[in-house]
Amino acid sequence: MSTLAPTLQTFFTDRLVRQRQASPHTVAAYRDTLRLLVRFSAERLRTDAAKLDIGDLDASLISAFLDHREHERGNSIRTRNARLVAIRSLFRYAALRHPEHAAVIARVLAIPQKRFERRLVTFLTEPEVEALLAAPDRTTWTGRRDHALLALAVQTGLRASELIASRSTDVHLGVGPHISCLGKGRKQRITPLTAPVVAVLSVWLRERAGQTDDPLFTTRTGRILSRDALERRLAIYVTTAVRACPSLGEKKITLHVLRHTSAMRLLHAGVDIAVIALWLGHEQVETTQIYLHADLALKEKALARTTPVNISPGRYQPPDALLAFLEAL
Repeated sequence: MSTLAPTLQTFFTDRLVRQRQASPHTVAAYRDTLRLLVRFSAERLRTDAAKLDIGDLDASLISAFLDHREHERGNSIRTRNARLVAIRSLFRYAALRHPEHAAVIARVLAIPQKRFERRLVTFLTEPEVEALLAAPDRTTWTGRRDHALLALAVQTGLRASELIASRSTDVHLGVGPHISCLGKGRKQRITPLTAPVVAVLSVWLRERAGQTDDPLFTTRTGRILSRDALERRLAIYVTTAVRACPSLGEKKITLHVLRHTSAMRLLHAGVDIAVIALWLGHEQVETTQIYLHADLALKEKALARTTPVNISPGRYQPPDALLAFLEAL
């Protein structure tokens, strides 16, 4: 057996699962990337996957794989960089077990991530939020469920995975109402709930019934909602809400946009950026600073506090005929 196969197996069983206790999402993401890499390498080298050696996966092959996924398979630059993170993790582990391949591993670890343009985050204004929350038909069971889910998402900024994983026991509606969740990176956090959301959830919990450890939001048959199902439901409500608020049609709205909306509402209310980072479960405050860049109203307030510079309008005049000729070219 080659050095790649056993190393790949112990990387998942020993490094990710036992040592790092990686989440199922991380394991699945790394598995998909490395499976694609192994298939690509076997086809490129015209050999069986089981016969691949660590030395076969050099920097040029890894770079070719990343370019293939980006240009021929349509992966975004963010996805390309995420795949490189998984590959680097495997090679860092291989460096400890196979020092004889140190040169190859070092060159792979030196592959840089690709730079990309960071777009401003999309978020909803208050009229858009009101139109979206009014879209579900609350005369139906599904409409009342979706209204409660959307209201909770906009107010708390929970991730889609956190909403799906929420249980009835995670919701506390007594004194100091809040919802607790196990977020990204296995970090436990609690998020306070406003009075309107408490009222909506109180009604929903009474209607939902079921066991206390059941998911907070389920299908009609009691199954866990999927991410795709939530996105489809959201798209339906956006189409309905556009009639009352046309500006919604100019935005690409996903569940993550509702998380951005929660952050921007806190920012507009004057909440410190460090508190917003804790609210969203960000590991670093720098991650939360994207909302400062997107908040034009905040920048306009800062501009209003400054003293305007006394500048008179004018036009550049070249000092002589030769410069005037060159300027006119």
